Amino acid sequence: MKASEIRELNVDEIRQQLDEREEELANLKLQLATHQLENPLTVPAARREIARLKTVLREHELGIRSLPGGANA
Repeated sequence: MKASEIRELNVDEIRQQLDEREEELANLKLQLATHQLENPLTVPAARREIARLKTVLREHELGIRSLPGGANA
């Protein structure tokens, strides 16, 4: 998901996506450790996705950009 697509989501949706991605990353790390992961490049991709989500949330917290449903922050 691109940052521009993330900015179209409201705060609650971003937080939900963040929780899902962090859980996904934990599962990917477990699969990587047990050699069950087919494509190891999915781990850094998941990290980047989490970073994008956190960046957009932080932009909102600092008032750099507003999000739909921003009153929930």
